[in-house]
Amino acid sequence: MSPLSDGQELTVDGRVFQVRVSSRRSKLGLTVERDGSLTLRAPSACDAMRAEAFVRGSRQWIDGKLRLRDQLRPVHPTRAFTDGETYRYLGREYRLLLVDESGAPVRLSAGRLRLDKATAADVQMARRSVTAWYRRVGQNWAQGRLQPWAARMDVAEPAVTVRDVGRRWGTYRAGDTDSGQMSLHWAVFQLPAQLVDYVIAHELAHMRVAGHGPDYWRLLRRAIPECERLKEELDEMGRRVWLGDVPADPARGRGVTH
Repeated sequence: MSPLSDGQELTVDGRVFQVRVSSRRSKLGLTVERDGSLTLRAPSACDAMRAEAFVRGSRQWIDGKLRLRDQLRPVHPTRAFTDGETYRYLGREYRLLLVDESGAPVRLSAGRLRLDKATAADVQMARRSVTAWYRRVGQNWAQGRLQPWAARMDVAEPAVTVRDVGRRWGTYRAGDTDSGQMSLHWAVFQLPAQLVDYVIAHELAHMRVAGHGPDYWRLLRRAIPECERLKEELDEMGRRVWLGDVPADPARGRGVTH
């Protein structure tokens, strides 16, 4: 039987698994993604028969994770960019203030997140401007935190970008000749600093251990003894983070402004 290939789909008992193959792995692993999709992580040269047996043996674990996901179903808010809306940065709340000022369309000043009125009048433009602000300030913040965590976990500093990474808080991709690439979701910077640190450490741990097996959690626990508690906090608080959603009808929820 031919080995699994990276990117293929494997269907087992009616469930579809996206296959990810890595030469760095020695064991099979499963991930229930935030959107409910299923990922099967496999070592090179793993055949479908072995993978199917592993999936069937993990049925109880998968069922439990999917039930937990249903209990923690996201309740992500929408934003219409009106005066007084609440935005978070590193766990602190800031009220939106629409202003008629020159300069950057979005800036944090005097305890308010200030947004240009002309930008706010177009919901999609406002969304792009506010998420760009999160990317910019998040990039600067992450650059200052990366080196201490990399040193603590005894890994090289990867390149880091802040962008939309879908329904994950972060990703790490190994490079052929360098220390790889870490990507952090711009929305993670709404969370308290200790949870952003947890996401950074979580991704750095993947530089040494692929997947989320026992070896991975032992490594992460050495760097962050309270990692299980922080994961629970991230799961709960992450349900309520703004991910860039705006009203389906841009006029709905928008007040009249001067």
